[in-house]
This record gives sequence, structure tokens and C-alpha cells, in this order.
Amino acid sequence: MTPTATELRARLREILGADGLLTTDADCAPYLTDHRQLYQGVALGVALPRTVAQVSQLLSSCNAQRVGVVPQGGNTSYCGGATPDESASQLLVSLQRLNRIRSIDPANYSLVAEAGCILARLQQAADEADRLLPLTLGSQGSCQIGGNLSTNAGGTSVLRYGMARDLVLGLEVVLADGRMLDSLTALRKDNTGYDIKSLFLGAEGTLGIITAASLKLFPKVRDVATAFVAIADVRAAVTLLARLREASSDRVSSFELIPRVAVELTTRHIAQVTDPLDRAHDWYVLCELSSSRAADGLEELMSTALSAALADGLVRDAAVARNERERAALWKLRESIPEAQRKEGASLKHDVAVPVAALADFLARATPWVDAHVPEARLVAYGHVGDGNLHFNISPLAGADTARFLAQAPAVRRAIHDLVREFGGSFSAEHGIGRLKVDELERYANPVELDLMRAVKRAFDPHGIMNPGKVLRA
Repeated sequence: MTPTATELRARLREILGADGLLTTDADCAPYLTDHRQLYQGVALGVALPRTVAQVSQLLSSCNAQRVGVVPQGGNTSYCGGATPDESASQLLVSLQRLNRIRSIDPANYSLVAEAGCILARLQQAADEADRLLPLTLGSQGSCQIGGNLSTNAGGTSVLRYGMARDLVLGLEVVLADGRMLDSLTALRKDNTGYDIKSLFLGAEGTLGIITAASLKLFPKVRDVATAFVAIADVRAAVTLLARLREASSDRVSSFELIPRVAVELTTRHIAQVTDPLDRAHDWYVLCELSSSRAADGLEELMSTALSAALADGLVRDAAVARNERERAALWKLRESIPEAQRKEGASLKHDVAVPVAALADFLARATPWVDAHVPEARLVAYGHVGDGNLHFNISPLAGADTARFLAQAPAVRRAIHDLVREFGGSFSAEHGIGRLKVDELERYANPVELDLMRAVKRAFDPHGIMNPGKVLRA
């Protein structure tokens, strides 16, 4: 360890207190491996600030010493966005102790929370205030709101409420040099110059550290109708979505595409998950209508719309949840797909999006490519029909050579992402860039857009200390 590192650690302990800096291998270990275990970092230390002032002071010190800083929330990134490199020269800053809900204003439909607040806790706090925080993710029991905003998280309610950035009224951010940007407004309209806060949403901690956010709330859901629907094909799913939006006055809150293979995986690997229908079908959707009015007749509306779609050949069968227990069982199936895939074994994952109307044509091109070029595997394509986002994953068949299968990842990624570009889509719909997709951003981003990103990075972080090597190449 160099004298500079020794001095910096001493300075950080002055700022953070005796228990605010972890340095032993055992203490640091839980923070240094990413969620998918793709990267194993080695850090100078793990900082655990309790206040925004401490974040400001430690960033100022790191900037002066030119020490890289890696912000981390709940460590649920799929792209290695919150893991330090292997040099032992970067400081990991965990936001877990900045976890206060500063205020809830039901009349303004807003709350202010610090970055380390667990998403599920914020959902509960909104519910107790008779309001709804609609950001809904499979990792909501462990992910933190600062990380959600830094990655512009998506989830299952994007169709109705938008991405994470659409829920933000204001931010509090500490910049690379330690200055604090206090833009923690609860205003709904503010047209005074550039919208600076938006630059930090989806920036993955490369421009500064979000320490608090002012978030939009919505009326609490009081009536809901949920159905698990077997459909004729993917094109039928897109048509059914349009019909439900029209029939319900656009009260569709979720519309999830699920292939048969995903049902088989979840029922095999996840306890208490059962097939909702008596017969197997190739494709399903899990759809949900919601309203802030009690007894709004959504279940009847859902049943009527599905009956008409059945008569027209779009729908093959359906199960409408009759109570909260049945609804929870349907969502458990959907939300357990990633875990079931992990238990099944290795997989090649792609987080892509194409225009909703192009989903069927994209899958019609991509599926035979996988069958022809990766015959020892099967496609598990599921996701959010309402916003065109597919988790296009490929899992090996039983008995396949895992090492040989995984060695195909670069060729498969190139073919799938090239096809996505052909359809005018995105190779990163909701998981971000992190460390994993830096090359992909350089390959597919518009050159002018990429130049502007680099210019913004230089302006906010001239010494390149903020999350080095993530999003943009160091």
C-alpha cells in the first residue's frame, strides 16, 4: 500500500468515523462481487457515509488525490455497474446508511427520500400515506432508490407510469469535487434553463452521487384485475394490448410476455409456483388493469375483453385472479423467471427493446437464428410487451457443454444486437451499461451522441474519478 493510500485512509476515517471505513478483506468482501458474479473487484476500502456532508468531504478528498470512486446502492446491477476494478486503487462508497425518508407530502403527491432507502420500504411508506409509488422491480426488497435512479430502472409498471426518471421531481447530488447540487424541489413545473438533474438519471454514478430524491406519488390502487392469458402468438399479444388499453380507458398497468419454457422453468425450480392453466400453450401474457376507484368493475371489464378476444382467435385460454392470493401466485410465476433460470444453469442474457409493433417480427427473425446457431440451447424470451422490452435469454439444454456454450457469447451478442439495431431498437433497455456493455455503447451509439456524453463527463468530472470504466471507457 502506497503512502498516499495510507494517508487517504486516515483522512477518510477522520471524515467517516472509526466504523465508517471498511478495509479488511472479510469486511469488504460482500461489496466487491457484482450481482451476477461476473466481476470480482478489489477496493482501497468501503466507505459507509451517514450524512451528505460526509459524502461531500470524501469526494473532495478523493478528487484531490485522483482516487476513483465507485458508488453502490443495493448491488443488484446486472452489468457490473457498482463493482470496483481489480487494482485495489478505487474507493467503494456504499449509500446504505443514507436511508432516511425525509418527508412525505400526500397533498402534493410526493416524498423525499435518501439514496440508501430500500425501494420496498418506500412503497410501504407511500401506501401508509394512502398513496402509490409505482416503481415495481423484482429486486425491490434489496435495491435502493439511489441505484434505481442512477440506472433509470424500468420494471413491470413502465407502461402506465414510465421509467424511474419519469418519477423524479428533484435531486440532491454530490459532484466529483465535493460540491452539492441541491435541486430537491417538489415542483411539478419548473422551466428555468437546462434540466441538469436529468443528466444524473441513468448516468450510473459517473457524473456524481445521488444522495436524495424527490419522487412523484400517485393515487392508491383500490381496484385491480389480473389475468394469465394463453395467446395465439406474439402478434396476438400486441393486438390484445391495444384492445385492452382502449377498452379500459388506458388503465393497463402491466402487460408481460411469458413463453411456455419460462412456465416450465419456474414450476420446476420455484416452490409453490404452479401452471395457472390446464393445457400447455406456446405463449402467454400476464396482464393487469388497475384503478384508484374502489369497485370500478375492472374484473368484469377484463373478462368481457378476453371473451371477445377468445371469439376472435387472439386468446386460447385465460385465468382471471379471483382474489389477492391468486393474483400474488400469478405474479410470483412472472417474477421468479430470473431465479428459475439461475437454478437451471448458465445463460446468455440480452436486455433489448424494439418498437412494440415490431416485437413479433423481431422474434420471428431472432428465434430461428438461435435454433440454427445455438442448437444445444433454447430461447427464453420474456418481458414487458407494453414498452417493447424483452429479456432475450438463451439457456443450454441438459447435457450441453457449459464452457463451449458460454464461449459463444460474443458471436451471439453481436448477432442479436445487430438485429435489434436493424429494427431500430436498443441493446440496453433497462439494465444500463455498467462495465459489461461499454464496447456495445461505442459500437451502436450515434457518434455525435457519444461525443456529447464524453463532453458532459469531462465537464462534471474532469479528473475522471466517478465510477471509472463504467458507461464510457476510462
